[in-house]
Formats: sequence, structure tokens, C-alpha cells
Amino acid sequence: MDQYKLDFIRFMVDSNVLKFGDFTLKSGRKSPFFMNAGSYVSGSQLKKLGEYYAKAIYSAYGADFDVLFGPAYKGIPLSVATVIAFSELYGKEIRYCSNRKEIKDHGDVGILLGSKLKDGDRVVIIEDVTTSGKSIEETFPILKEQANVNIVGLMVSLNRMERGKGTKCALDEIKDLYGIETNAIVSMKDVVEALYNQEIDGKVIIDDAMLASIRAYFNEYGAEGLSL
Repeated sequence: MDQYKLDFIRFMVDSNVLKFGDFTLKSGRKSPFFMNAGSYVSGSQLKKLGEYYAKAIYSAYGADFDVLFGPAYKGIPLSVATVIAFSELYGKEIRYCSNRKEIKDHGDVGILLGSKLKDGDRVVIIEDVTTSGKSIEETFPILKEQANVNIVGLMVSLNRMERGKGTKCALDEIKDLYGIETNAIVSMKDVVEALYNQEIDGKVIIDDAMLASIRAYFNEYGAEGLSL
């Protein structure tokens, strides 16, 4: 596993973004782990987060794209932090773009924040995590209505590796439905590999009992073809 991936997993735990215990997800599923990107709140956290995303995006897609699109609302700070990091790490000026939930009819009118989209723009979409693909269903029409853009791919921070609407994980469902590449900085398999029986601040995050809970969850909700 690349070092930046290992560092990112530790970063999520240290930032109280990735937690382990008993959680009820929006879907109603009872999960032994939970990720909340809204817990990245400080300047130093957002700087590091942008760097991790930039490294993962560069690894997956290179620098041959023009716009980083972050769907409202969580995607807005993600896109801003990442284009800053991309400029610093790779010397490439990528424009950021996000959508508004409501169309603005005065001043800077329209549905977009940041850069306008132009025909031929190559766009990478950035999100925190996706479990159902709903936000992408909303994002695709917005992008296509603004200009004739080429959507290069999607980058999320964590692939939960559980079933989406069907038997595959949400990232694979999006890839099949829209024909774009989908990637994550890390997967839950990476998380388990990095944290099992490892101490962080004197505490083992994933011990035998937690590993058993995670495996039981994936036995019930795990995506087809994926395993821990």
C-alpha cells in the first residue's frame, strides 16, 4: 500500500472522521464503522485533506483535466482544498467548480459556483463517500446542461465496499451506468489491513472483536466480488 494511503487512514482516525462502534446509517443499516467528512474543520486538516485527494487524483487520472467539480455542499470545500494542493504539488492550475442548491437570479447568476464550464472541459468529480450514487444522479445532468464536457472520473475518499442499489458496490454501479472511471483514496480493505491490531494513541482501533463485527457486516451487506 502506498505510504500516502497509510497516512490518510491514520489521518481519518486522528481527525475523528472514521469511527468504529455501533452506528445506524441513513440507509437504516447497522454498521460497525462510520465516516463523516464534516468533521474536517480546521485549516491544517483541510490542507492535508486536499493533499491526499490531489495525490490520489494524480495517481488515478494524471494532470490531464481542467476542472474539479465538487457537488454541494460537502464537495465545495473538498474541491477548493484539492485544487490548491494540486497547484502546489504538481504545478498544474485546475479550476474548481461546484453547484448551488438553488439557482441564483442576480449578480453572478446561475447554478454554478467558481469556474464556468466550457465545451471540451475535462472534469473530475470529487466527493467524500458514496453509498447509493444518488448525488451522482443529480450531478450528471447539471454538468451536461452547462456545457459539452468530458467527465473523466470520480474520486471519493473511502470505498465502503458494500452493496449499492444492486449487488455491486456504489462505485462499480456508477462506473457501469455512466461509463466513467471511479476511484477511492482507500477502501475498507485498506483500512482493515492498516489498522488491525495496530495501536493509535495507546488504543487498538480494530481488535479481534471489531474485525469480527466488520466481517459480519460485510457478510450481510458486502458488494459482489469484494472481500476483506
